[in-house]
Amino acid sequence: MKRRACLLALPVLLAGCVSGPSQFAKSDIDRIADLHRREIAASLQRLTEKLYRRNPREWKKGGHASLEIALAQLADPTRFLLLDADGRRSTTLVLASLREDYAHDRVAAFIGGLAQMLHLAFDGKLEFFFLDDLDAQKLYNAARNVEIAAWKLANTLRTLPEADIPVGAPMLFSNEITPVRNLSFEREFGRLIGNLDLLSQIVADKTQRTVVKVVQSITSAIFLPI
Repeated sequence: MKRRACLLALPVLLAGCVSGPSQFAKSDIDRIADLHRREIAASLQRLTEKLYRRNPREWKKGGHASLEIALAQLADPTRFLLLDADGRRSTTLVLASLREDYAHDRVAAFIGGLAQMLHLAFDGKLEFFFLDDLDAQKLYNAARNVEIAAWKLANTLRTLPEADIPVGAPMLFSNEITPVRNLSFEREFGRLIGNLDLLSQIVADKTQRTVVKVVQSITSAIFLPI
């Protein structure tokens, strides 16, 4: 009788030893993937705030009452499923955000497109469990796409003025070289790329699959498929 009572109590005792039922279904790799996923989301949020602070006209274009409201909307994971006003998403939306004829919120388009591309690289998942398999090649390609997006952000210049922004100015202001050197955007992009590359290598080692590395000139590079 005592043995039967102990067996009946065992599931209750085990449940009290973990933070939640989902912990039973996670491997160490899953927890690492969760951590990198959170860090990548945090990097995107920091980049969004930096871009909005340097380009306040953009969140106003989106019809937001404040910077905080604009940030809260972009932080919503359901945004990964949305298209922009013209039906574009992912890297197509990133490219559109830096076109001179783009009439909407450029920051929302640039960050939203990156977030959608990264969401695809993580197979549309926000959390990972035993039966979830990540693709190391997708993560590697996503890292290269972030590099390309960062370069385009820093080097796409206006050929036409917009309001008080002159010809030759960046489409979106980010890093500053003069008069005060500010490379905080470059560092944040570097952190984002590093997270993707490290996770890609971890997944490749786990699955024993080789990642095909692509060599492109950054000035003429095209976005890689995810």
